[in-house]
Amino acid sequence: MTTEPATPFTYEGGAVQPGETEQFRYPVSETYLGDPVRIPVTVINGSHGGPTVFLSAAIHGDELNGIEVVREVAHEWEHEHIHGTLVCLPVLNVQGFVTQQRYFPVYDRDLNRAFPGKEGSTSTRRVAATIFENFIEPCDYGLDFHTSTRGRTNLFHVRADMGDDEVARLAQAFGSSVIMDGEGSEGMLRTEATKAGIPTITIEMGEAHRFERSFIDDALAGVRSVLAEYGVYPQETVRWPGWRTVISGWDEKTWLRADDGGIVEMRYDHGDLVREDAVICRITNPFKTDVTEVRAPFTGVLVGVLENPVVYPGNPLCHFVKVDERTQQIIESRTDSGEAE
Repeated sequence: MTTEPATPFTYEGGAVQPGETEQFRYPVSETYLGDPVRIPVTVINGSHGGPTVFLSAAIHGDELNGIEVVREVAHEWEHEHIHGTLVCLPVLNVQGFVTQQRYFPVYDRDLNRAFPGKEGSTSTRRVAATIFENFIEPCDYGLDFHTSTRGRTNLFHVRADMGDDEVARLAQAFGSSVIMDGEGSEGMLRTEATKAGIPTITIEMGEAHRFERSFIDDALAGVRSVLAEYGVYPQETVRWPGWRTVISGWDEKTWLRADDGGIVEMRYDHGDLVREDAVICRITNPFKTDVTEVRAPFTGVLVGVLENPVVYPGNPLCHFVKVDERTQQIIESRTDSGEAE
């Protein structure tokens, strides 16, 4: 348990004192009419010193599962004995959320490629800079919640740079069975926060445009586990998911795409192990007279799969990742035992 003294959480224009919780909307931009665009923020500053952790969601405006995770942590959990500070940011891309679009609607740009942002630059980079300077840089660790884009769904998993010891500690503490190892792209929140000395992971879960209770509950358990690991919730325990695999070698992954238009009959679900040359799905015409089989190019795991079962040529069908023999054995033993994820 930390013996550090509690300190105020400060941002441009305000401060949250130890033992206080504040909810406010912070201006990050303006509309065409000159009205402020403001992100919702809840800061819970404990009476006891400890780490400062941010929880963020809806960098992509149509990704909703993470919003409910952050809201429940902020407004339904008991924080009386918290050691440290939680910075809860449920909707970073307000413009995208309002229009239910993935990207920043001003010039259709990806807010998750704009960090750490830049003052005097594009609208997206200006918003990113305001968020980063005020609510990311003051933190010690970060959890960034995502889903797949519309029409697809993702396996519940963590994405993290496992070559960074502090990021690896954070990823393992979250307690997911699957960790996808990779540095992330330039401009991603987790990438740029980690570069700035704030170890951060991405949590992927489910699909856009909906709340999925099972994923939300798993993520809430992961948050509790992280807060236990760092002593923010000293009364909690670190979670062990029952089994774990770290998937490295991101060169051995692919989005399998349709070569023909038609109706998709998917044979597997996300999280399933698929053997090389097995038929992952079939694409058929309305009469089922023309059939195209899509086979696994190697033995791997489906991390993301199509939800909308109609495709044009070139549309993605599934996100497929190669796994080694040890991982294959772990997944098969889990399947044989009937163990749930």
